[in-house]
Amino acid sequence: MSAPGPKLPKMSWKQLLKHNDVLLAVGIVLVVTMMLIPLPPLLLDVLLTVNIALSVTILLVTLYTQEPLQYSTFPTILLFSTLFRLGLNVSTTRLILLHGEAGQVVHAFGSFVIGGNYVVGMLLFVILIIINFIVITNGAGRVSEVAARFTLDAMPGKQLSIDADLNAGMIDEKEAKRRRQNIQREADFYGTMDGASKFVKGDAIAAIIITVINVVGGLIIGVLQMGMPIEQAAATFTTLSVGDGLVSQMPALIISAATGILVTRVNDSEMSLGDEIGGQMFQNPKVMAIMGGLMLVMGMVPGLPNLPFLAIGALAVGGSFLLIKARREKAELQVIEESKAKAVQKKKSTTENVLDLLQVEMLELEIGYRLVPLIEADSGGDLLERISQIRRQVAMELGFVLPSVRVRDNLQLAPNQYNIKMRGVTIESGEVIADLWLAMSTDPDIIEPIDGIETKEPAFGLPALWIEADEKEKAEVAGYTVVSASAVVSTHLTEVIKKNSADILSRSDVQNLLSNVKKINETLVTDLVPDTLTEAEIHIILQNLLREKVSVRDMITILEALSYHCRVNKDPDYLTEQVRMALSRSICKQHQNPETGELPVVTLDPAVEEQIAQGLTQDGQMLALGPVFTQRLFVALNQEIERVIGTQGVQPVILCNGRLRLPFRRLIERMLPQIAVLSYNEIGPSVKATAVGSVRVDMAQLA
Repeated sequence: MSAPGPKLPKMSWKQLLKHNDVLLAVGIVLVVTMMLIPLPPLLLDVLLTVNIALSVTILLVTLYTQEPLQYSTFPTILLFSTLFRLGLNVSTTRLILLHGEAGQVVHAFGSFVIGGNYVVGMLLFVILIIINFIVITNGAGRVSEVAARFTLDAMPGKQLSIDADLNAGMIDEKEAKRRRQNIQREADFYGTMDGASKFVKGDAIAAIIITVINVVGGLIIGVLQMGMPIEQAAATFTTLSVGDGLVSQMPALIISAATGILVTRVNDSEMSLGDEIGGQMFQNPKVMAIMGGLMLVMGMVPGLPNLPFLAIGALAVGGSFLLIKARREKAELQVIEESKAKAVQKKKSTTENVLDLLQVEMLELEIGYRLVPLIEADSGGDLLERISQIRRQVAMELGFVLPSVRVRDNLQLAPNQYNIKMRGVTIESGEVIADLWLAMSTDPDIIEPIDGIETKEPAFGLPALWIEADEKEKAEVAGYTVVSASAVVSTHLTEVIKKNSADILSRSDVQNLLSNVKKINETLVTDLVPDTLTEAEIHIILQNLLREKVSVRDMITILEALSYHCRVNKDPDYLTEQVRMALSRSICKQHQNPETGELPVVTLDPAVEEQIAQGLTQDGQMLALGPVFTQRLFVALNQEIERVIGTQGVQPVILCNGRLRLPFRRLIERMLPQIAVLSYNEIGPSVKATAVGSVRVDMAQLA
C-alpha cells in the first residue's frame, strides 16, 4: 500500500480574495471561453444579473470619486466590462438561434418592454441605442479627446511651475516628485480614456448588428428549421432579440454615463460629486427664491396644471428662507469661533513666534527690486532655471544634493544688488544690471574698444563692461566673452557653493547619501554604520573631502576605504587621507591638463620638506614653524605659482610627502585656497605627472 501523497493546503475564500491578479486572469479566460462553449439558461441568467450589478457598481464608484486619477483603472475596467458584455451577447445569441430561448432575464426584459407590440419594442430599443451611441458616448469621447490634448500641451508649463516652486523653497524634493508623478499619471489617464471611449461606441454598433441578426436569423430558423408559423416565430424571436439588446444596452448605457461623469469631473475639493453639485446648485437662496416665485406665477396661469407648479414653487421659496436662516447661523457661529481663536492666540506665549525666527535657510539669494525680472519667466527671466541647473551640476561634480535655494526680493538692498546668504549670513554680494550684457576679456591682445560701463565680474573679479544688447555681436566678434545678467549671478552662486560646499553638507544630506548606497549595497552600509563609524564621523570625513573640492559622488569607494582603514585608526583626518588615496584617480583627473593629459606639479625642495617636517606637532596634524621661514615660504610659493601660470598657462598642484600633505594644506589654505596639495601616494601609475617648478627657500639666511 503506497503512502498517501502530501496534502494540498486548504485555501479559504478570504485568502482567495487576496489573490486579485489570479482571479482577474481566470475571469478573462472564462469570458473568452463562454464565447465558444454553450451556457445553460440558468447560468446565463446569473451572469446577466452580474453584468447589471457590475455596471451599477462602476457608476456608483464614479459618483463618489473625488478626482479622475483616483479611478485610474477605469479605462481597463471599461475594456473588461465591454468584453464581458460581448461574451454574454454571443452566448444569448447562440441560445436564441439554437433553442428559441435565452433564459428568464432576457425573456422578462423583452416581454416587459414590448408589452405585446413588437414595433414599439423595436423603437424603444433603437431610442436607447441612439441615446447611448450619439449623445453620451460621443460626448464623453470628445471630452476625453480634448482633455488628453490640453493635458499634454500643459505638461511643460506644469513642470516649469514645479521647478520654480522647488527652487523658491516653497516645496521639497518629495513633494516635487509627487507632483511630477501626478502630471504624468494625468496625461496617461486622459490619453488612455481617449482610446477607451471607443470601446463603448463599438459595443453600441455591435449591439445593433447582433439584434438585427437575432431577428432576421431567428425568423429564418424558426420558420424553416423549427417549423413555426411566421407569427409565432416573429413573436418569439423579436421578444428574445429585443430583450437581449436591452439586457446588454442598459449596462452599456450606465457605464457610458459613468464615463461621461468621470471625464467631465473638475474638482479640487474633497467632496463627492453629489455633495459638490448640491453645494453649487442649491446653496444660493436668491436663485431658489427667484425660481420658486416663477413656478408660483406659472401655477396661476389658466390652462396649466396648477398643483405641480404651486407645490414646487412653494418648496423652492421655503427652501430659500431655510438657506438664509442657515447662513445667518453659520455666520454667527463663525464670528464666535473667530473671537475664541483670537482670545486663545492672545494668551499664547510669544515663545513660539520667537522660535520661528530662529529657523534659517541654508542658502538664500536676495535681489534688489530691479533684478526681479531675472526670476520672472513671463519677462524672459531664466535665473530660476539656471539655479535648477546648478543643483544638477553640484550633484554631478561634488556628489550631493544641494538644498533648495530660496530666492526673494529685498527692498533694503540697492536696486541692482544681490546678496548670497548661507544660514542667514551674507557671505558674498554683487551688482548686475538686468537689461544689459556683461562683456569680459581675458586676452590682453584684444585692443578694440567697445562702449560700456566699466565694472568687475563678481565671481572672479575680472575687469568687464556692461554693454547694450545691440553691442553684443560686435563684442563677440572682437573676442570678448559676453554673458547675461542671470548668467553672472548663477556663476557667482556656483562658485560660492563650491567654495563653501563643506559647510553646506548637512547631517541629513549624509543620511540621504547613505540611504542611496544602501539601495545598491546594503551590507556595506550596515556593516559600517553605526557600529564601526557613526554618521557624525562620516559627516566630518566628507566635509574634509569637500573642503578641498574632492567629489563625494563615489560613495561606494569611500565607504569601502573607511570600512577597511577604520579598524586601524578612527581619527577622521587619518581616514580622510586614506579615502583620498582610494579616490586618487578622480582627484588626479580633476587637475590634469585636458589637452595633454599631464598633471602639472610643483614640488617642495628636500630642504624645505625637512624644515616643515621638523615643525610638525606631536599629533602630526599641525605645523609650528618660525615666522621668518613661514613668510619666506609663502613668498617663494607665490612666486613659483605665478611663474608657472604666467609661462605655461596652467594652474599646477603642489606635490609633497604624504605625512606633510594635510598640515601643509592647512598652512596655505587661507592664502592659496585655489591651489590643491597632493601627496606622492595619490599619484597613480597611469598618471603622467610633470614637474613644472620647485619651491626653494634660502636656508642660510634663516640661521
